[in-house]
Amino acid sequence: MSAEALSTLLLSRRSLRRYAERPVEDEVVRAIVEAARVAPSASNGQPCRWVAVRAPAARAALAAACFSGIFAATRFAARAPLILALCADRRGALRAAHAIKDSAMYQLDCGIAGEHLVLRAAELGLGTCWIGWFNRRAARRSLGVPRGVEVVSLIAAGYPPEGWAPPARPRLALPSILWADRWGRGMPGDEGDGQVRTGG
Repeated sequence: MSAEALSTLLLSRRSLRRYAERPVEDEVVRAIVEAARVAPSASNGQPCRWVAVRAPAARAALAAACFSGIFAATRFAARAPLILALCADRRGALRAAHAIKDSAMYQLDCGIAGEHLVLRAAELGLGTCWIGWFNRRAARRSLGVPRGVEVVSLIAAGYPPEGWAPPARPRLALPSILWADRWGRGMPGDEGDGQVRTGG
C-alpha cells in the first residue's frame, strides 16, 4: 500500500452503526483477523483471541445478554452481520509476569491488534464500530469464554448500506494535541510557537 493510499484509508475510516444485510464472507473474516494476528505485543505475549459471532441466533443471544439495561445505547450492534469479541488470554501473561511487570499491557496489545483489524476491514470495504460499553460478565457467559480470559471489546462489522456512508465527525486540531518537549509548548511553526499553554 502506498503512503497516499494509507493516508486516504486513515482519513476516510468511520465508525459504522448501520449495516447492509449482506453477510461477511469467511475469507474476509479470516483476512481481517489475520491483520490483527500479526500485530506486535509486549514481549511477544500475543494475548489476543477472537470470537466471530455471525449466526443470527448467536448474535441475538449475545445482544440480549450484553446490550440491555444501562448498556442499551449499543444495541445497534445487534444489527451487524458480524460481531467480533476481542478477548485477552491473560493466563500466559500471569506466567510471564517476570517479563511483563505491568499486567495491564494486554490492554495496549489488544488496542493495537484491534486497530490493525478495523483498518484492514476498511480496506476490504467493511465498516466497523468499536464497542466498549457492554456487559462484560454477560458477554463472557454468552460466548463461553473460559476463566482467565477477558472480553476486552466488541467490534461490530458489516458492509455499509448501498449509497450511504457515516458522516465525518470533528477532530481536534493538531496544535491542540501535539507539543514540543513539554506539555503546552507549541511545535515550531504552530500558532503561539514557544508559548506554554495551560488547560485540560
